Amino acid sequence: MERTLALEKNTSNNKTLPKKLSAQARYVKKARKLVGTKWRYNLYKTIYRSESLSAKAFDLALLALILLSSTAVILETVKELKLAYGGWFTFTAWFTTILFTIEYFLRIIALPKPSRYIFSPLGIMDFLAIFPMYLGLFGWASVTFLVVIRLVRLFRLFRVFNLVEYTGEAGVLVDALKSSRHKITVFLVAVMISVTIIGSLMYVIEGPKHGFTSIPRGIYWAIVTITTVGYGDMAPKTYEGQALASVLMLLGFSTIVVPTSIVSAEIAKQRDKNTPTLSNKECFGCGMDGHDLNASYCKYCGSRLWDDHDD
Repeated sequence: MERTLALEKNTSNNKTLPKKLSAQARYVKKARKLVGTKWRYNLYKTIYRSESLSAKAFDLALLALILLSSTAVILETVKELKLAYGGWFTFTAWFTTILFTIEYFLRIIALPKPSRYIFSPLGIMDFLAIFPMYLGLFGWASVTFLVVIRLVRLFRLFRVFNLVEYTGEAGVLVDALKSSRHKITVFLVAVMISVTIIGSLMYVIEGPKHGFTSIPRGIYWAIVTITTVGYGDMAPKTYEGQALASVLMLLGFSTIVVPTSIVSAEIAKQRDKNTPTLSNKECFGCGMDGHDLNASYCKYCGSRLWDDHDD
């Protein structure tokens, strides 16, 4: 935001704004108003920045509240603990929800354009973190346990502690998944076709007598089997069905190996993109090689590198 203000200040000192301001000009005007209001600007730096001590303290307190509220909601589902500490769990849930609600509105107040936060993934996640508790007031008690979605906000740890290297690795993983999405989609479609065909065959071979009462039930069994889960609630009894099940079990390994191999290959490609290509140029001074292709001097001793035209 500060960069936008500085740019606008340098470029518009001697210009008259048109009567109808553009979206960017309106945003800059609101940003100037925010900076001019000291308490709002300090609030912005505390909530949306992590450089200052107050900002780090705010983020750490927020993370502690997230852990506290999520732990309370999870433990409340244990019958014995609910009977013994039900009042404390309820108090903790509402106490943290009220604090998160205040934080949500403070985030809106601290921005020159609140809609950028409200409709952003972060804003939607913050809203979903408090909304279920208020639904509980209208009889939707079961949805209150959805407040564990607050745990997603723990990813702010990367920002609080400046864990840039982890963020970079996460970016490599996301790029690899994006690049491999077409291959994985084709594989999943092939798997779905396979389990549909095999589930139908098992319905014909085993029939209702052995628990395969319909083709959807056969498909369910095929999915459970090919994913190597094997609940054991249904099992083929005939030799033909057992032979088909054996083939499906062996195919089940592909559900692990194939996607893993695809993503691993894409991760390797992403790393290669970020790794400079090395050459076999040798240094005149130390004799070391492994320098970048466009290097003219040794990165170890600083001497001139050997090249073809130096012969």
